[in-house]
Amino acid sequence: MSARLDTLWYTHSPVPTGLGIAVESGRLAEAFRPYGTNIQALRESSDREIREAHFDHHLRNSVRHGGNIPALWARASGQTTRALGLSWSDEVQLIVSSPESGVKTIRDLRNRRFGVPKWANVQIDFSRAQALRGLENALKLEGLAIPDVELVDYPYGGTYSDEPVRHVFGAQVALKGNRVRRRNNELIGLLRGDIDAIFLKGAHGIQLADEFGLHVVVDTGSHPDPLIRSNIGTPRTLTVDQHLLDTHFDAAVLIIDTVLRAEQWAWTHPEETRRFLARELNTSEYWVAAAYGEDAHQRLFTKLEERSLTALQDITDFLERHGFIAQTFDVHDWIDPRPLESVLDKVKLAI
Repeated sequence: MSARLDTLWYTHSPVPTGLGIAVESGRLAEAFRPYGTNIQALRESSDREIREAHFDHHLRNSVRHGGNIPALWARASGQTTRALGLSWSDEVQLIVSSPESGVKTIRDLRNRRFGVPKWANVQIDFSRAQALRGLENALKLEGLAIPDVELVDYPYGGTYSDEPVRHVFGAQVALKGNRVRRRNNELIGLLRGDIDAIFLKGAHGIQLADEFGLHVVVDTGSHPDPLIRSNIGTPRTLTVDQHLLDTHFDAAVLIIDTVLRAEQWAWTHPEETRRFLARELNTSEYWVAAAYGEDAHQRLFTKLEERSLTALQDITDFLERHGFIAQTFDVHDWIDPRPLESVLDKVKLAI
């Protein structure tokens, strides 16, 4: 390795990612062991400022694989990060209503009340952004726009990083209290009849829709147009800070190599991968398959394809349009393809 890297900080969202599999299987630690590098999970830190780096990416010598909205916000806010790869795992993205609301189709949403989260003390309210993105994509299908519905804010206090998170057999467990599944204020409002529809996504989203007998107005996550499917997790971003690239380029290459090998292992181990994803998401294998498909193990692939870049640019422009970032930027300028290019052929030959 070109320069000794004492500590590599890592973080990944509790969703299907190659970095998640590399971490939980021990592959990441094993890859860096010969170089004496200490592998640290930033979300398990007792220091709230370090935990917040999961969202703002301010921590030097760190890698993050997860939802694109915090990563895009960090880049737009001046953090010197680079995206090394993009992964695309389609997931359910539901607009749901209560059976009593009378909202059966997308067109029924016109002039109806739509509940959205509003966090008071976070740097980037990705929960609100993903809900609005899902709503906007759904409304587009019928020639409607967000101003055609009435948004109802549901406030949340605190921040996403209030408590450290520890991984226990792959599941995220708060060290103080239980913040694995937060109270869903919009869902409560929907069940009370205060609003007419909300956005739910992923394994927990489809599970909640089933448990409460909610009507699925539309699942934009299964639409044939990738731009309609694009949201916080489509695509997911694998990012590092610029210092890591400049000072420890070999480490960035090794991260990519390890992630790709973990993903390719998953392609031929469907049952083990499904079990891992269930632990990672703190749910059952049934809901993993329902949310991500029976072929979820084959959807783990970090690369830099044009579909993902187009979708990422569309989301970046969306974030500016709705005031989540001050100014959009060209995502192509954010990409550094060198580490991926340097290992991709070698990994293909090795499998």
